[in-house]
Amino acid sequence: MVKDMNDSLPLAASSSSWDWLIQDDRIHRTVYTDPGIFAREMNNIFAATWVYLLHESELPEPGDFRRAWMGTRELIVTRDEACALHVFANRCTHRGATVCREAAGKASSFTCPYHGWKFDNRGQLFGIPGKTAYGAGFKARDMHLARPAQVASYKGFVFATLNPDAPPLEIHLGAAARFMDEWIEHQGGADNIVVGGAQRFHLDCNWKMVFDNAGDGYHPPFSHQSLLQMTSARYGGGDISYFADADRSRMSLYALGNGHTLIDQRPDMYANSAWEQQRPQPGREVFEAHVRATMADEDTKRVLESAVGAGMNLSIFPNLLLIGNQIQVIQPLNTAGTTMHWHATRRRDADDALNTMRMRTQEDFPIMGEMDDAGNFEECQRGLTSFPEDEWIDISRHHETGQDVADEHGRIVGPVTSELHLRAYYAQWKRLMAAEPTLQVNKSRIA
Repeated sequence: MVKDMNDSLPLAASSSSWDWLIQDDRIHRTVYTDPGIFAREMNNIFAATWVYLLHESELPEPGDFRRAWMGTRELIVTRDEACALHVFANRCTHRGATVCREAAGKASSFTCPYHGWKFDNRGQLFGIPGKTAYGAGFKARDMHLARPAQVASYKGFVFATLNPDAPPLEIHLGAAARFMDEWIEHQGGADNIVVGGAQRFHLDCNWKMVFDNAGDGYHPPFSHQSLLQMTSARYGGGDISYFADADRSRMSLYALGNGHTLIDQRPDMYANSAWEQQRPQPGREVFEAHVRATMADEDTKRVLESAVGAGMNLSIFPNLLLIGNQIQVIQPLNTAGTTMHWHATRRRDADDALNTMRMRTQEDFPIMGEMDDAGNFEECQRGLTSFPEDEWIDISRHHETGQDVADEHGRIVGPVTSELHLRAYYAQWKRLMAAEPTLQVNKSRIA
């Protein structure tokens, strides 16, 4: 007899409930379809652990601001006149209206359009129309815009959490920090990264569909078959062609702890020349001729390959993905709605020719390959929703083959087609969902 699992799980679910929903080799469909589970995720994951907001280079000057999200909680990130970063809720402390309705810009203050309350670009209340109507009780309250319990930056990557008991950001990143460092080094160092605009996709699927796929080396020869076939037929191979027979590749999948994982493409991508493996892009021949004419022979390969992606799919749980040279951010909207933000990067030390070539490379996969993935995400959501009697999602690939093993650093390493990524991040997901964290904001005056 099939259990009726259409009813929402109670929000204060017991540990045994999570153990039943998340098993070693399978996941219950309601993890993707239950509004109660989604609501708990917004607290236990997207508020109670470290969530990526933006890169510091997106706010280069005093007065700059940009909206950002911790799950469904909307924030404003600013630089004040002293260039210090501030993070606060986009929610007026009067009646709850949003005080900022632009995606990004420059402002010394924010005025609530509803009743005219004014806040400076640190989130501090400084103006109330008709303030003589308020008495001593009101004046004793803290009415500044709410700030997360903790905000921290790792080499330009800004994170926040509402959990005052969350471990330091460096502890959360753990073994993933080394690979973030390697990704940053490919961009020329932390101070050399400039994050630009974004391609944005709205998806009718649960946010975890996107995170599931970020560490999935099994799908490329099937989901991206047309791209691989076109590349092979026209150019005799090219970027990601080594996924066509991924089980025999030199690529590996790493579980890094705290839900973070890595697909390392570099052993195949850089085996000879990552530049030579790229699909043709507009201006490629002109750029290569420019490099060879202006650079010493010993520098040519290094400069050409700085236009190519880093060869890493680094997933920082729960919402940051470093893919190629891009920064992908997952924004949950509701149980079956997600926005993906693909941010392009450029190098401060590069000339226009190199940064233009990097942009052509970064346009390539989101345009040609991401549509394949997006279609599959939405169809997975549709299948899980439309046929509830088939309850389970299988994540057992290489679970029983003995090929997921610990390396000399204590990391679990498996074949690139293993579903180790899902098993690893769901272990962290389950731990966080079973907890009862403290969530806290600060509305006091900044000293």
